[in-house]
Amino acid sequence: MDLILITLGFLFCLIGIIGSFLPIIPGPVTAWLGILLLNLTSVVEFNLNFILITLTVAVSVGILDYLIPILGVKKLGGTRSGQIGTTVGLIVALVILGPIGIIIGPFLGALLGEMTNNKSFNESLKPAFGSFIGVIAGSVIKFLISLSFLFFYFDIFWGYRESFF
Repeated sequence: MDLILITLGFLFCLIGIIGSFLPIIPGPVTAWLGILLLNLTSVVEFNLNFILITLTVAVSVGILDYLIPILGVKKLGGTRSGQIGTTVGLIVALVILGPIGIIIGPFLGALLGEMTNNKSFNESLKPAFGSFIGVIAGSVIKFLISLSFLFFYFDIFWGYRESFF
């Protein structure tokens, strides 16, 4: 049973890293599941504090991932219409375009949202670019957290390696 948990845990960590760039898979939460599975083996001493702290980080990053593009619009001079457009664009593009919508949707949504405020195309580009930067920043943050969870997984595994085999 431990071998199954170890293998699944490792796979979840890898899928979490991939999920950092695919909106269908919640990267950090999936990678966290890998750490949880390793801690559920009979060999590893279950560390509730570590599990709860890493869960909090994973969920927080997941929430921030949706807020960062909106903040990007705001920081580069966007209006409330641009922020709403970013959110609507993200949702609509995900439904229509799938994973590629995570990049295109917020940008187009912010652009169209800003243009509804009678801004020119050129004036609307700056806040739309902010949403794009926000999406990229969110992906980088998710990747780094998921990668750190993989390192935690290896660190825990390495500490108990002799007990597993």
